[in-house]
Amino acid sequence: MGVKLLARAANLEAADLLLVAPQRVVAAGERVAGVRLSVQEVDGYEGRPAQPGRITHLVQPDTGDAPMGQCSTEAGAAALQALATATDLARAGAVDGILFAPLNKHSLRLAGMREEDELRYMQRRFGVEGFTCEFNITGALWTSRVTSHVPVREVADLITGQAVADAVHIIDAALRRAGIARPRIAVSGLNPHAGDGGSIGREEIEVIAPAIERLRKDGLDATGPWSPDTVFIAARRGDFDAVVSMYHDQGQIAMKLMGFERGVTLHGGLPVPVATSASGSAFDIAGRGVAGIEGLQAAFDLCARMARQVNEVSACAT
Repeated sequence: MGVKLLARAANLEAADLLLVAPQRVVAAGERVAGVRLSVQEVDGYEGRPAQPGRITHLVQPDTGDAPMGQCSTEAGAAALQALATATDLARAGAVDGILFAPLNKHSLRLAGMREEDELRYMQRRFGVEGFTCEFNITGALWTSRVTSHVPVREVADLITGQAVADAVHIIDAALRRAGIARPRIAVSGLNPHAGDGGSIGREEIEVIAPAIERLRKDGLDATGPWSPDTVFIAARRGDFDAVVSMYHDQGQIAMKLMGFERGVTLHGGLPVPVATSASGSAFDIAGRGVAGIEGLQAAFDLCARMARQVNEVSACAT
């Protein structure tokens, strides 16, 4: 998937590309995709391409031969190593954004990751405190969520007024940076029918609705709690710019049905844009060379655009 993206000439023109991976991984990707990349290998990187118009390949140590289409310690170690290098480069100001192909969280944990997902792993490496969140984007519609990669049985206890407010504030700020002056944000309920007046749960009455009321008093255009089974119908119609869901699948299933092939995941709250496609690691078709890359292309376009905007703002501030 990543090799196919890097082989597109237009992407070389859109940004200076730094590839962070072991040689073995790049070679395997080239074999599967049936292409050869034009790369210049380097041992270190300080923010300038080795050759203009070519991909700079920062070669990473080999972590071993990972079996194709399976979870493994070797694959997880290669991914964690690349994320660690990328975050270090971003902290040093050598790169302006990070794009990665879908990762397998079980492989990351086999390799030693203790956080719930790669977002929290990068958050720790960046030294970012406070709320971070995955945004999922399909076309013009954005989502954030109050809880993410946690067991469903733990979700209700994690739905607090502060957590709801954080999820709304972070996506409101991101949409404003993306050019929407007053984002229209729908907040989902937790329970079926948004609790149905308290007969199917009271989180909407006791936690979510009061949080929304405080957000509105602060000037945000947040509404709800909306019934989880209908809010995305209104969002698809264009009634909202974003939906804040309470847990992972509540938003992800709807977003993937609306645009699985072009969905983007953006990690909100980090100092540089970090993006990937929303499609997942697709072990069932690994090694066949048939994976579509339009989601990863959309993620690349968004990451490059946001990185340019950050640089433009920085230049205006100096």
